[in-house]
Amino acid sequence: MARVINEPWWKESVVYQVYPRSFADSDDDGIGDLRGIIGRLDYLAELGVDVLWLSPVYPSPQDDNGYDISDYTGIEPTFGTLADFDELTEGLHRRGMKLVMDLVVNHTSDEHPWFRESRSGVTSPKRDWYWWRPARDGMAPGTPGAEPTNWVSFFSGSAWQWDESSGEYYLHLFSRKQPDLNWENPAVRSAVYEMMSWWLDRGVDGFRMDVINMISKDTTLPDGSTIHGGLFGDGSPYFLCGPRIHEFLQEMHAEVFAGRDRVLLTVGEMPGVTVDDAVLFTDPARNEVDMVFQFEHVSLDAGPGGKWDVRPLRLTDLKASFGRWQAALADTGWNSLYWDNHDQPRAVSRFGNDGEFRVESAKMLATVLHLHRGTPYVYQGEELGMTNVPFAGPTEFRDIESVNHYAAAVAAGDDPADVLAALRLRSRDNARTPMQWDTTRSAGFTGGTPWIAVNPNYLQINAADQVSDPDSVFAHYRALIALRRTDPVVAHGDFTMLLAEDARVYAFTRELDGTALLVLGNFSSDAVRAPVPDEQAWAGAEWVLGNYPQPASSTSLELRPWESRIYRRRLVAPA
Repeated sequence: MARVINEPWWKESVVYQVYPRSFADSDDDGIGDLRGIIGRLDYLAELGVDVLWLSPVYPSPQDDNGYDISDYTGIEPTFGTLADFDELTEGLHRRGMKLVMDLVVNHTSDEHPWFRESRSGVTSPKRDWYWWRPARDGMAPGTPGAEPTNWVSFFSGSAWQWDESSGEYYLHLFSRKQPDLNWENPAVRSAVYEMMSWWLDRGVDGFRMDVINMISKDTTLPDGSTIHGGLFGDGSPYFLCGPRIHEFLQEMHAEVFAGRDRVLLTVGEMPGVTVDDAVLFTDPARNEVDMVFQFEHVSLDAGPGGKWDVRPLRLTDLKASFGRWQAALADTGWNSLYWDNHDQPRAVSRFGNDGEFRVESAKMLATVLHLHRGTPYVYQGEELGMTNVPFAGPTEFRDIESVNHYAAAVAAGDDPADVLAALRLRSRDNARTPMQWDTTRSAGFTGGTPWIAVNPNYLQINAADQVSDPDSVFAHYRALIALRRTDPVVAHGDFTMLLAEDARVYAFTRELDGTALLVLGNFSSDAVRAPVPDEQAWAGAEWVLGNYPQPASSTSLELRPWESRIYRRRLVAPA
């Protein structure tokens, strides 16, 4: 008799991320909104996803497209109203889906009332709600090198901004309009927990926590190692997974989540997190978070120069990374699974072949990812095989990271053509162009002028063409999501990596209660053979799902370009 599986709902779920600004525009102002999302809920239901993760919709000056929040308990008027939000929540719940909000509490907007009060003067009661420090001894405030530390911002330049009015610098790991909150202050933590509880009481089913492993900082604020001998240094050893991070997350769980009458989802975005860190963060007994977003696999194609130093991906590196995370979290904790999100370029352009084999490689990538052990995340348009964008020049970018990087790199003497080439490959704007709904003007996203140009390939890649096509990328995603519901091996089975040193074939098995699945993916544009162990034992196995028609011979493991296959067989008779 098969064992009864009693696990949290999110282990059997698929999460769909909506970037509201680019999903659907209901009022033709060129910017997506809540009512646009409401109008597309049946699309999500047809796809079969279980959870909608909503990127920030709070009031914001939009310096970083909503990740600079000026009011934690409101809705940005561009996106709608709280009544619209409540209608969205109710519409999701009525369709059997849940809602996860983006939580951005490492920093606020500089226009948040907390920061306005904090910067009003050194005697402000909220002064220590943020990180304020004087200029270095003996240096004139506001001059290069006078900053309290040499830390570089993720968005280029110094991580410190001189504030003339109050006579000190404030810390901003991201934009200068995103000052970092001081989590050492209990009043800050209490205010955050109160806000989180307010949203849960309103019906939200959990949070995706933005850069949550940066909230604890080394309070001595040491200088970091200088980068390429320049003015700025890497401060990450002093703010990634800092000395009190586990304490803060455990306190958050006790104050916000403990004792509630429903199971909620918490996922922490954690740049730089290690496998060993993740075991601690996601151990259910420790009461911190349910899973983390790690960045190891999306850093494998970056050279020594970082994100913009683009290098070819080696499949063996990808398998080593995924395999390490699967093994480490096999008994304790849980994995999140993703290729795409609002901060990453399109997966089919990055890891697949977005030309001749776009459809095949998009399906293969989905198959390989969704069959790992963990909770899969689908970013809007990924289920259509949306691609990177052919940006013509630097003026077409809207993302602050991309705009700042281009200016800084060119000013430093880099060839503008080389900088632009890297932006085309890695800019976050690749993920942020409007959702491609149909072949009408602006891809059906808006009747107005979109805030960022639509990818011109929307005439060939759009939801209207794919939803009713049984051979589409959309249909393949729908089949993968359905398989997770009908076969417990997908969500709960053990994972074993095969062919770890094969440079073109990704292969692994999943096993549960005497049933095994074999998953194969060809990461190349050539026909290749998959020489898996026990190959003959799989000869008569059941064909479960593929992205090509089933081959005539059940014994052939010759994979066509970018082909994926899933086989099932019984290992032993059920007890």
